[in-house]
Amino acid sequence: MNLNFTDFSANQRYHLMTQTIIPRPIAWVLTDSNTDADNSNFNLAPFSYFTAVSSAPPILMLSVGKKANGDDKDTLVNVRKNNELVIHIPSQHQAELVTKTAATLDHGDSELQATKLATTMFEGFPLPRLTDCAIAYGCELYEIKGLGDVPQSLIFVEVKQVYLNDKVATIDIDAHGKERIKIHADKVKPLARLGGGEYAGITTPFALARPK
Repeated sequence: MNLNFTDFSANQRYHLMTQTIIPRPIAWVLTDSNTDADNSNFNLAPFSYFTAVSSAPPILMLSVGKKANGDDKDTLVNVRKNNELVIHIPSQHQAELVTKTAATLDHGDSELQATKLATTMFEGFPLPRLTDCAIAYGCELYEIKGLGDVPQSLIFVEVKQVYLNDKVATIDIDAHGKERIKIHADKVKPLARLGGGEYAGITTPFALARPK
């Protein structure tokens, strides 16, 4: 089967791309909606158009579409306003919760309240992090770019702080005698996005030496 993408609508291309670019990591993004007097109404949403794009500076990228009614999604609204967000890497056991937080709510309605997810102070960062996530990135807005006809918003963020649960990370010594943090993927058990309503976990990790 050889497909010419110009023969397909944007919606058809989306479904083909999300079913073939697999697996995709999920960014579970917490932002502040600033709608409560105590300034603590947090939005939480998952995005699978997500990747790392640079290490100097350390930049992550989210691609965010529109709500069904054409409004900007709350994550984009909040990041524009506050410049800060926390990106979590969810695990397999959180698949149902991740899916629940994908629901479209009115701006200011918190997914945290709807799901009863707990947060804890993120040391060194203004926003909290989800208590039950092994990896969290405290990020500041770097740049937003519009792309396409809708447009899709590419949110580039700079990592300022990283939380690692001690159960998924160890300090190893590399071949040059230097310390290196080792993340154990089999303990993180990251949740991956496939096409449609499908998700996946990971199989047993294996290592291969890169050619010199």
